[in-house]
Amino acid sequence: MAIAQFLPSSRSDQYLLGAILAIVAVFVYKTILSRSPRAKAESANSVPSSPTEQKSERPSGAWVPQQYDYPTITPSPDPLSLKPIPYRPFRWGAFHVVMDLRSMPSDEWIEIDSQFTHFAKIRETRMDARGDRVIRTLPASAGVGSGTSAAVELLYELAEYLHRRYPTMYSVTRHSTEKSTYGWYGEGDIETITVAPLNRTFTLGEGDPLRIVTMLIQEDLAIMIEGEDGRYYFQAGTVCNAGTWRLEDKIGMPLEDIHTSGGVPRYKSNLEISMTRYFRRMNIDKPTTRNNYSFQVVRPSTNPFPDLDPSELGWAASMKGDEDLIEHEGRRWLTDTDSSLPEISNDNAELTEVEPSMIWLRSERETLRRLPRTGAIIFTIRVYQTPLVELVKEPGVPGRIASAIRSWPEDVAIYRAKNAFEGILDYLDECHAKQIAEGLNVEEVSKPFPY
Repeated sequence: MAIAQFLPSSRSDQYLLGAILAIVAVFVYKTILSRSPRAKAESANSVPSSPTEQKSERPSGAWVPQQYDYPTITPSPDPLSLKPIPYRPFRWGAFHVVMDLRSMPSDEWIEIDSQFTHFAKIRETRMDARGDRVIRTLPASAGVGSGTSAAVELLYELAEYLHRRYPTMYSVTRHSTEKSTYGWYGEGDIETITVAPLNRTFTLGEGDPLRIVTMLIQEDLAIMIEGEDGRYYFQAGTVCNAGTWRLEDKIGMPLEDIHTSGGVPRYKSNLEISMTRYFRRMNIDKPTTRNNYSFQVVRPSTNPFPDLDPSELGWAASMKGDEDLIEHEGRRWLTDTDSSLPEISNDNAELTEVEPSMIWLRSERETLRRLPRTGAIIFTIRVYQTPLVELVKEPGVPGRIASAIRSWPEDVAIYRAKNAFEGILDYLDECHAKQIAEGLNVEEVSKPFPY
């Protein structure tokens, strides 16, 4: 009886109720459908508008230029007044071979500091003396595009970024907005960029774009282009202060060959799959950074440029020998005990003894960023050098260095030339013990990685 009072009392009421139920059913169906993962994917793919959409769906080697909403860049203080950032990317405890990538704020793409003019002198001298052995752009080859377009795009991207990030050091002039292929925020393309500490103005669009790039920043860089086989190739770059490897040995190689030819420990087992996947899926709005380090022996007696480059920033001659040798590893007896290597004369035996004053920390800050127009991935490498005798004065650092060196597995120790400087471990232990005796609390001075 109670139910009957809610039922329709006439045929017209029945039709009305049926219509209402039909409308409700359609509404509920659409609501459920819109919340399904498949519907969301189809909706996202229907109108390409996001920089995250060109992933595995696109053919290898094919890139459609993307619209990128450039972020606002926060101006930095005068970079010439900034000391080099004290990166200390070594850890207590076990050592792990991993990519170790971190997200990078757009503001922090390029780091400029008080050493800029020192770097510029070394880099320009090496470009003038060594030419395409340190700076080169490859033409297109079978299945792989040229690095030329990416080099041009990179130059404009850097000019746009640098004058906004470091306005006291860089200034630009522009074309009218009618010529706006590379201009940020709808502005006209940059025509010239002036670098105040060098008192030089560079015209974009004239000459080799990578040479201008090299004079604008302190970083070395590699331009990686995706081939039709899905691999990324080193198609252009400038390598003026890598220290221990040469552009001429790596240019044109795919990513995996760059690493395996250099003997990177555990690349195949620990890095290759994740690195290949990362490069393929990297988005234009997700730049990343990582830090690396090694130790370098610098002997004044073997340095070919003691005045220009006293710390062997450009080429580690004390450890690698003559840069022009085909077997450029030079003094490989410093880094390896493999019996298959050529026998070394006893005349060199005295060089195996090193003093703490000869050792430098060589810290690298690396970044990865994909360009929106060409899809090229830009890999930058900024080197920071610090004498060991200065490092050991920092609270907690000598003990941490000693722990890190001792944690290296055998293959990592060989790769990092441990037996060239492992004699310093006693020195580091003594410095650490002294700090502890003076009241050092390791936990209190610990800093977040990579400092």
